[in-house]
Amino acid sequence: MKTNSAQLALALIAAVFLNTALAADPYVDSWLTTYSSKYARIYTNDAMKASGTALTTWNNGSQKQSSPAYAGVQGIYSSASWLYLKTSGLGQHTMGPWQNGTFPNLPKNQNVLYRIPRNPTIHTTTNLTGLGAIGYFVDGVAMFDSRDGFVWTGSAESGNGTGYWNREAYVNEGATFDPGYAHQEQTGTHHYHANPIALRYLLGDHVDFNTTTKIYSESTNAVTKHSPILGWVRDGYPLYGPYGYSSASNSSSGLRRMISGFVLRNGQNGTDNLTNTLRATLPAWAKRLYNTDQSGATPLTTYPVSRYMEDYAYLGDLTNSATGTNYQLGTHFDLDEYNGRWCVTPEFPGGTYAYFVSMSSNGTPVFPNNIGRAFYGNPTGSTTTITETVATNFLGGANLREVLNAPSKSGSTVVLTWSAVEGGTYRVESLTNLTLWTTNATGIAAVLNTGSNTNTSTESGKFFRINRTTIANYDGAPGSGGATFAVPGGSVSRGSGTNIILSVTLSGPPSPPANAPITSVTMGSLTASSTSYAVQGTVLANFTIPANATLGAQTVVVTFQNGPPPYTFTGGFTINP
Repeated sequence: MKTNSAQLALALIAAVFLNTALAADPYVDSWLTTYSSKYARIYTNDAMKASGTALTTWNNGSQKQSSPAYAGVQGIYSSASWLYLKTSGLGQHTMGPWQNGTFPNLPKNQNVLYRIPRNPTIHTTTNLTGLGAIGYFVDGVAMFDSRDGFVWTGSAESGNGTGYWNREAYVNEGATFDPGYAHQEQTGTHHYHANPIALRYLLGDHVDFNTTTKIYSESTNAVTKHSPILGWVRDGYPLYGPYGYSSASNSSSGLRRMISGFVLRNGQNGTDNLTNTLRATLPAWAKRLYNTDQSGATPLTTYPVSRYMEDYAYLGDLTNSATGTNYQLGTHFDLDEYNGRWCVTPEFPGGTYAYFVSMSSNGTPVFPNNIGRAFYGNPTGSTTTITETVATNFLGGANLREVLNAPSKSGSTVVLTWSAVEGGTYRVESLTNLTLWTTNATGIAAVLNTGSNTNTSTESGKFFRINRTTIANYDGAPGSGGATFAVPGGSVSRGSGTNIILSVTLSGPPSPPANAPITSVTMGSLTASSTSYAVQGTVLANFTIPANATLGAQTVVVTFQNGPPPYTFTGGFTINP
């Protein structure tokens, strides 16, 4: 029986062939896309978790997910300088519950396009981490730093004040984390502050999962491989899990858990004892970063030691009583004050700077968790639009390009399986005479992100193909897998129903006032399915790019009703193969 691999146009045909493997590119290849065409799910209380009954829509009055959204990574685009991530921001594992349903926030589809520099550079000035996303994990979930947003102002703790004693997130908010060590703030941005243990389980990074209790735990087995890349920080350097090579420069030196360079200021390891000094001064690392000093909160009974990031000292600043000299990076501890090191890794055998997750042997987060108080590199990554020619490396959600696996045949029974889009229904067809396709089955509903069909066939030399015929309603903004591209200058690879938004900046004389009615926006032979003109001078237009779209530079034309002559952008957008 002959087969071919599926490509979704209006039909997906399966064929067996060999591809020449492309050179590995960690910036592109490290993203977790396995579950990107599956709905995001949550447990809202412990009873739901115990029964395994999860929701795909939810509403607590503040955060609402009224239609299912696809989980995590929805698009990967790249250029020589940038990696672009399109994500819903929702975990690919089942999220929740949070404090058995009493935590006020629920996750919400974020529809983020974020870019990360592919050629990172070392900082030349201090770049403190900010609130909100400081990067993204490879499952598409936001990475937050080790603060919870509250500071000591000199007289009180405030979420809106200024100060240099920052409350540590895991210590103060850990009770609100779900079993995957994640939660969300008021806008519904799901995020990790510390050891992303659920993601590590999905990546096979030395984590066990109890299917009865739905609890993740650090494996007690021996570590057998280097941790994978867990995320990318906005300075372009990778974040690895907790396990690295024993010697930073030797991949044959064995494996072990990386040791943080920070210790509590409790009078041990050469630190001052905050019980005695009562937070009279900041630690040396903080003085360097903040270029100032400030006393902290007392009494310690109300504000216990470990409450603040600045309750920790960096070993590199401390004297080892056994030697009379400072503790040495690479000898007494592994990670610098940014929580990383220069080292070789499986993805970077020639070496890279890399951050590592800090934790104890049982998986409990250890300060500074993922990254220190400042970036090692220049943090040029940010939310964005695409204004350059890019390659489309992956599309998820409803834009997934399904793959039909090699059929399994036993006697006259043929079993077909394929990667599918949850909410989709499929038709299976076969071909024996190379002329006419015959329908074998219709209305096949995807089960999560998998499709399957069993049929009887006695012929040899039969071809099979699948068609996605319908798809259930879903949260189209983040789940579509598309991205926003600027005109002029943007580009995209054509696909099977690829959805994009063009952001057209009008040029020339004063543009029509905001909300002026638009007749049409065209791109070559394609016409926008919907348009918006809420901001004067910027038109947003939604396009679906079919698999047979004309390649090359396309002229974009914006026409207003009763307005100026059409705005024409010759070669304003490019459709790539």
